Amino acid sequence: MKSLKLFTLALALFTITVSAADLNPVKPTDELRFQIVDLIGTNYNAEMTADEYKADVLFTVTTDRELIVLSVDSDNDQLESYLKAKLNYKKVNHRPSKHGEIYLLPVKMVKEL
Repeated sequence: MKSLKLFTLALALFTITVSAADLNPVKPTDELRFQIVDLIGTNYNAEMTADEYKADVLFTVTTDRELIVLSVDSDNDQLESYLKAKLNYKKVNHRPSKHGEIYLLPVKMVKEL
C-alpha cells in the first residue's frame, strides 16, 4: 500500500514536470510590457542592495484582464516577493489572443545612483 502511494506521487510529479516543459511561453506585446513596467514602479531603489537584479516572470492574463503570476525565477527571494506583490491580480488593458496563453517577461531592475 505504501509503495502504491509512493508510485502515485512519483507519477503525478512526472506528469506535472512534463506538462510544464510544454508551456512554450510567448513574449508579451509592447503595450502589455509598458503596463507591467508601470505596475512595478520605481520605488524599489531603497530596498536594493545590489546594483542590478534580473528575473524571469511567467504569467497569464485572465478574461477579466487580470495578471496571474505563475512563477518568478530569480536568485533573490525579496525580488520574487516584490514582483509577485506588485503584479499578481492587477488589471491591465490586454485581452489574450487565446485562452490560457502564457507569457514570459524578462525583468532587469537597475539601481539608480
